Amino acid sequence: MIETFIALLLAHTLADFVFQPDWMNANKRRPGVMLLHGVIVLLTAQAALGTVASAELLLLAAAHVAIDCVKAYGNFRGLLSFLADQAAHLATLAAVAAHAPSLWQAGAIATWLPGLSAAILAGMALAAGLVLSLRAGDFAIQTLMADHSLTPRETNTGAGDTAGLPGGGRTIGYLERLLIFVLILSGQFGAIGFLVAAKSILRFGTISGDRKATEYVVIGTLASFGWAIAAAQATAGLLSVLPRLEIGAIGS
Repeated sequence: MIETFIALLLAHTLADFVFQPDWMNANKRRPGVMLLHGVIVLLTAQAALGTVASAELLLLAAAHVAIDCVKAYGNFRGLLSFLADQAAHLATLAAVAAHAPSLWQAGAIATWLPGLSAAILAGMALAAGLVLSLRAGDFAIQTLMADHSLTPRETNTGAGDTAGLPGGGRTIGYLERLLIFVLILSGQFGAIGFLVAAKSILRFGTISGDRKATEYVVIGTLASFGWAIAAAQATAGLLSVLPRLEIGAIGS
């Protein structure tokens, strides 16, 4: 079951956070766009499992579209809506994996490369964790910070300070979550504290004396770090239950 779930999880993260551009996400209330997203969900699941003829994957894609329709047409927004949406998707993945646990073993990847099956699944788990940490984390943090956004004037916090690099904040977020992901999977938990301290020191000069900017940075930083830690720990948990895979150092 866990093998099928990991493959479906990777397919889901790719369909929702890699192969779903902003224009698609913004236009899901259009039937054609929603249908296109459903096709992408189906194709990624088929590719991850190495199988085409599967009624379970058709049902999975249909359930995915139904969940997205509830969110889109119900006009649900905000972080809680995003988390509820993803929880519903994960529940459908688990349900399909429980109902048809042999989808992975029956697929082309496991059939053609049986000796590499464990390594491929480990790579899938790592890839899914990275996408969740980086791309899903980016969307979640942006959704959270939308309720705490600063005006352009408020973002120039230092005397004579100029606007930051275009996309600089997003890039910093990606890098810090990537570092945390790698550190946790390497068992270097103590280094995360140094990362927090380093970012605090680097940001102090630009936010010192401005309470709004300080709170904005603190909220964003804690949310980003917390998301990356959760994603990394979940990935380590998946890796730990994979059969025939020696990963004693991971997550220890």
